[in-house]
Amino acid sequence: MIIDRVEVETINSFSKSELFKEIYGLIWILPIFALLLGITIEVLVIVWLEREISASIQQRIGPEYAGPLGLLQAIADGTKLLLKEDILPSRGDIPLFSIGPSIAVISILLSFLVIPLGYRFVLADLSIGVFLWIAISSIAPIGLLMAGYSSNNKYSFSGGLRAAAQSISYEIPLTFCVLAISLLSNSSSTVDIVEAQSKYGFFGWNLWRQPIGFLVFLISSLAECERLPFDLPEAEEELVAGYQTEYSGIKYGLFYLVSYLNLLVSSLFVTVLYLGGWNFSIPYISFFGFFQMNKIIGILEMVIGIFITLTKAYLFLFISITIRWTLPRMRMDQLLNLGWKFLLPISLGNLLLTTSSQLVSL
Repeated sequence: MIIDRVEVETINSFSKSELFKEIYGLIWILPIFALLLGITIEVLVIVWLEREISASIQQRIGPEYAGPLGLLQAIADGTKLLLKEDILPSRGDIPLFSIGPSIAVISILLSFLVIPLGYRFVLADLSIGVFLWIAISSIAPIGLLMAGYSSNNKYSFSGGLRAAAQSISYEIPLTFCVLAISLLSNSSSTVDIVEAQSKYGFFGWNLWRQPIGFLVFLISSLAECERLPFDLPEAEEELVAGYQTEYSGIKYGLFYLVSYLNLLVSSLFVTVLYLGGWNFSIPYISFFGFFQMNKIIGILEMVIGIFITLTKAYLFLFISITIRWTLPRMRMDQLLNLGWKFLLPISLGNLLLTTSSQLVSL
């Protein structure tokens, strides 16, 4: 069999193109794996921080045996939950029972797609980035409601209903605050919102232009995370453990992962929307600029941007953890009254005021 030279070149070019496609596919997956690794490390750090801060507030020692300074305590807890038996309710809806925690975790992980951790360091710079986050975060309570309903337990079902009611009550004022920020920035892209705050440094933060919206967003995001004083869906004095009463093993651990992931996402969005994101906010002269090291400058700016973003996020994390271990739990009627009778009118008034000021400035 004789093969023409043209056919050989065609086969070689085809094989090269397929090889390049495979290499490109692997390169495209690398940032996702890097982001997942970073999220895992961040969650472990948050768990350790909460244990240490709560121990300091309550004048306890805190974790100290699992690794140096108790740094491996979260890994030990996760390993213990992974090895525990996965018990299923005999009269529950098993498919929904198994899918519920996964829906909650996946919906929160998708929120990281639009979070810019640094300059040009975002997986998806979408024009509707902030509203995509709100849409995705509203899916998590559906998973919690499914978990409560499928457990065939009145405490679990009550906890799932509370989670859905709480999410609806605080999602609306949260959306109004985000809409006001979008009007100020003339964009719904998270990257554009951060860059719009970089014009005047520290004084260009949306925190100073939207102080009322910042407070409403702060309270609403804490309620969305279902943390004290807003942890009514899993109040142990009333509902045993809420929607997670019938869960055990790794599925029970997924609900804790949902709580910490939600807290991390909320902290990062507070940083992006109100605290200038990756911007240093203080004018400085780069040492590498004198030597015209453009590549080094780009890498250095990205690393510094990630460090600044995480530093601001951890400030919010410290505030939320301190609030959890300081304030008592609210009643369900107080929680709903705060959302519907106070935060909703205030956020709506803030949105109308922002819209009026933008129209006057035209």
